[in-house]
Amino acid sequence: SDTTMQEPLYGGIHTFAHLEHVNCSVSDFRIGVFGAPFDTGVTYAPGARFGPGSIRTMSRRISPDSYYVLTPEPGDEKNPYEYGAIVDCGDAPMVPLDNRIALDELYKFAGSVIKPCGESETKPSRKSRRTVMLGGDHTVSLSALRAIYEAHGPVQVIHFDAHIDTWKPEVLGGYSEYASVNHGTFLHWAHKMGLLAKPSVHVGTRAPLFRKDDRDHDAEIGFEILHADIIDDIGIRGIAQKIKEIIGTKGGPVYISVDIDVLDPASAPGTGTREPGGWTNRELLGVLKRLKGLNVVGADVVEVSPPFDSSDISALAGAYVADSLIALEVIADEQF
Repeated sequence: SDTTMQEPLYGGIHTFAHLEHVNCSVSDFRIGVFGAPFDTGVTYAPGARFGPGSIRTMSRRISPDSYYVLTPEPGDEKNPYEYGAIVDCGDAPMVPLDNRIALDELYKFAGSVIKPCGESETKPSRKSRRTVMLGGDHTVSLSALRAIYEAHGPVQVIHFDAHIDTWKPEVLGGYSEYASVNHGTFLHWAHKMGLLAKPSVHVGTRAPLFRKDDRDHDAEIGFEILHADIIDDIGIRGIAQKIKEIIGTKGGPVYISVDIDVLDPASAPGTGTREPGGWTNRELLGVLKRLKGLNVVGADVVEVSPPFDSSDISALAGAYVADSLIALEVIADEQF
């Protein structure tokens, strides 16, 4: 037969958006997607170790040949996968029985994705590669930030989350040194390690605080807060504009971290710590699409927990968040 056989989008091995799966330590590319199957840093409900696989499965309708365009303005359409240098690096090897070893393994794996292939101490450094990480609970962002720091120095963070995640260890998990590194303290530790630049910003925050000085400690670390409900007053465009005003547009390195619980449980029930009063998918995707112009060097979408995910709607949201983050990195890679 002369008929060309084409595999349907729901077939085949599930990489993110049908991207090529490569060994990122020996391959040439510009943007690498990778998973962090880890959830033993949670304080409430586990299950996010299965998030990377679930997000990949729900990304099947996205592909370089059938890109679903969501753009801020008519005529602004762009298929980021035409960039042709985006790959799926698979999952980082993370042991399930020791958090310290697992997070260190992730740090080393993320570093191998960021570092250009063939770079050595005797060879001039080339442009570092950009990354999109699929979590995993939010603790994994600390390992990614460590690797990003080695390539770019301190980064400003745009943190979409219902929670601030800057709690001191004595407030959350401080009963042992081992437990003090978790998904609610990772930004505290990132600050202590010198990984963060000021100012950074929390977006979509709405969860209760534990102590009166939580807000003061958060401000000392360098974060400003855009609460979830102000979107009712200033809208999607207003939120994006405020983020850019806080972060600035001078081209400094920016890391975007999206906890899926920034969405309302109606839009994302599959997550470890659900909080009512969150955003819709349309609002989150709309804000992300309007952040072009920032030098996004790395990003993640985390806390997708398939055991609590009715009809895979949280993983579906996570897939399109990752898709939006890739688009922002393609634009940044061309601009900076």
